[in-house]
Amino acid sequence: MMRDTRNGFVALVAIMVQYLAANETGQAAGARFDPLLQLRASIPEISKCRQLIVVTSEAWNAVSATIQLFERTQGGQTSWQKVGKPFSGVIGSRGFAWGIGLHGTGEAGAPRKKEGDESSPAGVFRLFFVFGLANPAQVRFLRFPYQQITATTEAIDDPQSRYYNRIVDRAAIADPDWSSSESMLRVGGPYRWGIMIEHNWRPRPGLGSCIFLHVWDSARRGTAGCTG
Repeated sequence: MMRDTRNGFVALVAIMVQYLAANETGQAAGARFDPLLQLRASIPEISKCRQLIVVTSEAWNAVSATIQLFERTQGGQTSWQKVGKPFSGVIGSRGFAWGIGLHGTGEAGAPRKKEGDESSPAGVFRLFFVFGLANPAQVRFLRFPYQQITATTEAIDDPQSRYYNRIVDRAAIADPDWSSSESMLRVGGPYRWGIMIEHNWRPRPGLGSCIFLHVWDSARRGTAGCTG
């Protein structure tokens, strides 16, 4: 469970995790960067973080992944401790590709996340909220924002929509402007529990949308771009 509403991050880290961890000589915190071109050499937001979900794979095009949880009692320079044992997961059916998050974006020449490419975004990202099929009264144990999926809950993947890369309640929108979306209730089982990841969160059209951690039912079959 995530104990702090805004201090949780998810790290979807491909084989260049060493670069992010070791190179601390780049831009200062708060400096402007072009998210289409530059990978941040350090991630100052992590200094305030007390919990991490780290997902790693053996290669960019691998589907199988390993998930490990970490936490620490304080932020800053205190040591991270593993929580439980590593467990198996899967990523996109085409592996990892750099996404847009707290890390900026990826290195030149490395694969980059695009809409519909069936790759999971690599990088470091905040978690936005938990979603699921249960009603709020059934999940009072959660200490993280929660949204229930209903018959009108849709994940918008139309790059031309002003709601691109967001989960919305169609019934609450007077003038839907999208031509493509996913009815989350129809997906069913995989979305009985999930977490929305802040990938491409200031949406740039066509660079990937509606990336989740969610339940999955196969150790061999990859996802459409989420982590299962």
